[in-house]
Amino acid sequence: MNTRQLRDMFLSVAHKVVESEDFLTEIDLKIGDGDHGFGMALGFKAVKTALEGKDFPTVEALFQEVGMTLLDTMGGASGVLFGTMFISGVAKQEPHEEADLALLAGIFRRALEALKRRGKARVGDKTMVDAFEPAAAGLEEGAAKGVSLKEGLALCADGAKKGMEYTRECVARFGRAKSYGTKAIGLQDAGATSVWIIFQAMSDWASENI
Repeated sequence: MNTRQLRDMFLSVAHKVVESEDFLTEIDLKIGDGDHGFGMALGFKAVKTALEGKDFPTVEALFQEVGMTLLDTMGGASGVLFGTMFISGVAKQEPHEEADLALLAGIFRRALEALKRRGKARVGDKTMVDAFEPAAAGLEEGAAKGVSLKEGLALCADGAKKGMEYTRECVARFGRAKSYGTKAIGLQDAGATSVWIIFQAMSDWASENI
């Protein structure tokens, strides 16, 4: 996948996140501050503006643009966390003009580890990590098996969905949801839901365009 295709994929992601604002707000109102949907939509509207009609010389430059845009526009903890999701995986990496499954697996694995170091969350804490960890593992599984980019992204999206659904079983250790204790069981985490939306949108784009 060249950088133009990758840009188009991220534009599709941005469209889906913006479209999901009300859905994310509804989820977040139950155990959060209720502003997650607005923040995600705000950030990804800015991503659309930053990417539309522009070419990027490298995969890394494109990831950096997405991450910095989210960091600059979303603000707060979500801006840092979702900015990290795109920035940290390409930091100090040699530039690439094309992205294959192995490259994406490495980028998102490094981003996940950076996110875990920054936020101190682990699987089972009812955060975005619950969806991100199995998503990264899906990319790695696909790369190890040598499947196509389309198949690898499908594994990734499936992992993210299962991780998002798993948050319904968890008691939160961070944020406002922590105060709900066991009352939050049965409710899914908004951040994990956003991670699933991102990877599902990537998979959907690949299935139709690659």
